[in-house]
Amino acid sequence: MAELFPLAEELSCSICLEPFKEPVTTPCGHNFCRSCLDETWVVQGPPYRCPQCRTVYQVCPQLHKNTVLCAVVEQFLQAEQARTPADDWIPPARSGASSSATEVACDHCLKQLAVKTCLVCMASFCQEHLRPHFDSPAFQDHPLQPPVRDLLRRKCPQHNRLRELFCPEHGECICHICVVEHKTCSPMLLSQASADLENKLRHKLAVMYSHINGATRALEDVRAKQHSVQDSMNRKMEQLRQEYMEMKAVIDSAETSSTRKLKEEEKRVYGKLDTIYQVLVKKKNEMQSLKAEVELTLAKGDEFEFLEKAAKLQGMSTKPVYIPKIDPDHELIKGIYQSALNLKSELKRSLKQLQEKKAEEPIASGDMGEHGSESTPKYTRPAKKTPQEKKTKKATAATGSIPSSPSSNKLPTFGAPGQSMDFNTTAPDATPKVNTPQPNSTALKAKVLENFLSKSRAELLEYSVKVVFDYNTAHNKVALSDSYTTASVADVLQQYRSHPQRFTYCSQVLGLQCYKKGIHYWEVELQKNNFCGVGICYGSMERQGPESRLGRNANSWCVEWFNNKISAWHNNVEKTLPSTKATRVGVLLSCDHGFVIFFAVTEKVYVLYKYKVDFTEALYPAFWVFSSGTTLSICSSSK
Repeated sequence: MAELFPLAEELSCSICLEPFKEPVTTPCGHNFCRSCLDETWVVQGPPYRCPQCRTVYQVCPQLHKNTVLCAVVEQFLQAEQARTPADDWIPPARSGASSSATEVACDHCLKQLAVKTCLVCMASFCQEHLRPHFDSPAFQDHPLQPPVRDLLRRKCPQHNRLRELFCPEHGECICHICVVEHKTCSPMLLSQASADLENKLRHKLAVMYSHINGATRALEDVRAKQHSVQDSMNRKMEQLRQEYMEMKAVIDSAETSSTRKLKEEEKRVYGKLDTIYQVLVKKKNEMQSLKAEVELTLAKGDEFEFLEKAAKLQGMSTKPVYIPKIDPDHELIKGIYQSALNLKSELKRSLKQLQEKKAEEPIASGDMGEHGSESTPKYTRPAKKTPQEKKTKKATAATGSIPSSPSSNKLPTFGAPGQSMDFNTTAPDATPKVNTPQPNSTALKAKVLENFLSKSRAELLEYSVKVVFDYNTAHNKVALSDSYTTASVADVLQQYRSHPQRFTYCSQVLGLQCYKKGIHYWEVELQKNNFCGVGICYGSMERQGPESRLGRNANSWCVEWFNNKISAWHNNVEKTLPSTKATRVGVLLSCDHGFVIFFAVTEKVYVLYKYKVDFTEALYPAFWVFSSGTTLSICSSSK
């Protein structure tokens, strides 16, 4: 069967998985059983698809029997039936004739055991009552054989004769008189018929054994393919995750760059206006002093003194205040928001194209082809631009922003896809509409904070989230392991590739997921907790220089272990905390109510420190490791 198994696969219908029965060939060159293909297309309906390569036929094609393939299948089946059974398998030996028995009672005395059965007398006799068959010449022509039970079954019910023949055409035992009714048949002796059928059953059993072996190997092959597909899909999903992480990092970098440009423009205009303000204050003070002197001179009664003062004051003149026109660069602002809008439109258009392509091809591109390989997805030509999109592109070019092209693989510089920016593109001073939730009252915030301070660990775990480290932010001294849930100080530099979000000054790393609203809780296990920190930060926190360290700027909050000292840090202000032996830290973040609480987790939870902040940006879990051997591990919610 080993040498015929590959041929058996080629000669099997891919629908019923059995050898072809009346094979037909489709116009695309694939073969199927006629009945299988007809049933498939009846259920499927127009348009008709080839079950193997998915070729579409608007009209059901005319199918003709493949006579060559039919002859090959027939020869293959004959060769398979004639093949000898496997060497390691021996057919079971047939037991003695079913009519033989060791214990048959004598039909004469009904006491002793019979030793022979007479097929003429149709009775079994013990040794004593069998004697007449040996002594009397009248019984000499009576054939004797070993004791047979159920003699009545051996009799022909119609002619009351012994059934000594077998009719293979009707599959029944007959007597000599019954032969008249079976004139067109080929009856044979029972012994010969038994031997022939035994040989046929042995061969059938051997063929079945070969088929079972083939099915076993086919099952193993299918299971191996399942594991192969699963492993391949896992690798593809990991690669896809990495690609999306990089796209997110590119978009975050673009958002940071856009925000920085807006802040720089704000700083430039604000600085100029501040200078003008100082000049105006000085001029106003001078005019007020001159006014006071004039009023004082007018009040003098001595003409001589008045004339001296008046002549002097008359030569001093004042001018009306001039305010130079200083406005923000509206073209720059418009270009930044237009680029963000273009990016959002481009992403929506790309996603819409993917959805339309899936609607046209309901079968996934990963379907197995003729030889089990994945079919290659076809390239889809980008859709032509609408007049509205052309106008948008012209407006973008006029403002100096980066245009978006359907055929370009590069992302625009500014903006993020998840940001909603509705502004008037015709007005130079247009600003985006931001839907901000109404702030909670101070009393409500205080009540919510007090409520969470008194919660047990089990209640806090109801808000637990899964945190993983973002390798695109990890410093080269930070080693990530355990599916990006463990961070430690590496013995050698990790040689991460350059990334705009990566820390370059402090050995820090951020969490992958950011939080803009809701309540979130996670726990971190500290090993050798003498130089490490756990906290949160804005995504806009610096990545370079001393200000990029957690707690040393206005964009981060943390609790830090430095030798045996525990401190809370924010905006470079330190608050010394009581020491604790706890090696696990819990962080509870409430974006909606504006607070973050750090807990020491043992059998119970104890508050280390809390911050009350009106957060203005999305927040990321943040971590700092410094000393060799220091390890931070994200804990699962079940531990």
